[in-house]
Amino acid sequence: METYPNSRRIPYAPTETADLYPESDGKPMAETDMHAVAIIDLRQRFDGFFADNRDTYVSGTVMMYDVEGPGRTAVSPDILVSFGIGKKLRRTYKVWEEGKPPDFVMEFSSKGTFQNDLGHKKAHYASMGIPEYFLCDIDRRYLPTPLMGFRLKDGTYERIPENVDGSISSVTLGLSFHLLDEGLAVYDEATGHWLQTPAEAAAAAEQRAEQQAAARAEAEAEVSRLREELEHLKARLSED
Repeated sequence: METYPNSRRIPYAPTETADLYPESDGKPMAETDMHAVAIIDLRQRFDGFFADNRDTYVSGTVMMYDVEGPGRTAVSPDILVSFGIGKKLRRTYKVWEEGKPPDFVMEFSSKGTFQNDLGHKKAHYASMGIPEYFLCDIDRRYLPTPLMGFRLKDGTYERIPENVDGSISSVTLGLSFHLLDEGLAVYDEATGHWLQTPAEAAAAAEQRAEQQAAARAEAEAEVSRLREELEHLKARLSED
């Protein structure tokens, strides 16, 4: 009988567990292109910032389940950060399997989500025990203020006051968030550097390389000029 050793096995049929914890809610990642770009942009910044921390898991729009069984509630945060659980790829985030909820969650609020973000979802994240919950309104049209942060205290979220420059600091991450004209920016308060996307890091590296090349060319030109002056001086001395 002819066999096909390199062919893929037929996937197993969905089980009751798979049905109970689906990997997608069937909704689009974001309401608009602007929101999708903002989510991807922040995910990339976090991926770079936590690249050397093998215990930190960063994800976005992954399905998250609070308790095991039919009574579970499903929610898909735009961005989450969870310490101490490793970087392995996950299909879903099950709190009882990970042993803890995420340490930080951010939602990018839109016309269709801002009321839920400030209401049910905020209460749900607090009940899960997520230490910090941040909201960003890229459109600057829907939230009371475009950038909001909440910190858990005694089981409820308290509003994090804005810094003098309008930014909001995350104690959990050691970062501050700034909503600038070009979008959401993240500042590392320990090093004094802005978190970069891979594209920004590549552009900065290219700029540094160009600056170094220009500096070398300038230095070489100066050396050449000094050598010519030295040769002229030697010639004048020999004539004397």
